[in-house]
Amino acid sequence: LKNNCEYQQIDPQALPTPTPAPPPHHGNDRDKREEPKRPRRKWQVFPGKNRFYCDGRIMVARQSGVLPLTLGLIVITSGLFFIFDCPFLVKHLTSCIPVIGGGLFVFVVITLLQTSLTDPGILPRATPDEAADIEKQIDNTGNASYRPPPRTKEVLINQQVVKLKYCFSCKMFRPPRTSHCSLCDNCVERFDHHCPWVGNCVGKRNYRFFYTFIVSLSFLTAFIFGCVTTHLALSTKNTPGSNMELVICFFSVWSILGLSGFHTYLVASNLTTNEDIKGSWSGKSGEGVTNPYSHKNIFINCCSVLCAPMPPSLIDRRGFLPTDESVQTAGAGIGLAAKSEINVVGGSSQPASGLQESPSPVPVPPHSHQNSSSV
Repeated sequence: LKNNCEYQQIDPQALPTPTPAPPPHHGNDRDKREEPKRPRRKWQVFPGKNRFYCDGRIMVARQSGVLPLTLGLIVITSGLFFIFDCPFLVKHLTSCIPVIGGGLFVFVVITLLQTSLTDPGILPRATPDEAADIEKQIDNTGNASYRPPPRTKEVLINQQVVKLKYCFSCKMFRPPRTSHCSLCDNCVERFDHHCPWVGNCVGKRNYRFFYTFIVSLSFLTAFIFGCVTTHLALSTKNTPGSNMELVICFFSVWSILGLSGFHTYLVASNLTTNEDIKGSWSGKSGEGVTNPYSHKNIFINCCSVLCAPMPPSLIDRRGFLPTDESVQTAGAGIGLAAKSEINVVGGSSQPASGLQESPSPVPVPPHSHQNSSSV
């Protein structure tokens, strides 16, 4: 049997070559690869406790629930005045009353919205690299001791020593007159106070709007109070709307007038509410200190506070994030545009780096770049 077996050699090229099957087509995956990522704006990763509307054009504090109450009281009181009192006063006195009341009402509403929707002067937080550099400046001894290094710096402003405190939330030394608002979680330049009635912090960029709001509201409240009293004195009919206006204006006019007078004193002295409450320049601590920001002239102080040019916003909330930047890095380094100058004394300005007296940055080795960026 073995001798009868015939063997034939098989040519490998004569065999049919199997055709590889095409990979399955996934239309959704290709669409996802081809679809470009939409750039994100900086307000979308803003680290503070703020809410943004109209693609970042409008910003308000997260706790702004009292603002609708303030606006509602103004609208309701003015509406009752125009409905119940103006017709009688126009008929018996003069037609200028609704014109004056309408002008004051519009001015009050505009200044209220400007105060509430304007960036009060928020300072951008330090980037990880800037925070690491500041930490190196603070702890420049290099020894690991249990005693923490000092977190203050001293600068000289108009022959007066001013301490700069370190902000652990924003990872930077606060410029003069800057304070961190615990409600908004932001460092605000020339911080005055956080006003729940306007739903925003009051600082360097919106203080003029706040002051004109409370002063114009004082005139409007006193005007309505006087007109309602005149209406009730001349009229024999007792209308419930006028009685409601009288009660609202009577209990609010005194507090509003007192608030306007207090802030007029602050403007004339070039002080903030925060500085006045703490007694920073009043000598309550027993030291012979004076206000280094006062120009020793009431008129110049008023002009520097209310009529100075509007400083630009430093947070650049509508700017785009870099494509290679992660969300965490973007949240820490939000809005570093226009961080070159910080107003220090009245109308004079000096670079921000002069306040911290930062030395030249220490070069970081390539292998430690990742560790230093995560600080």
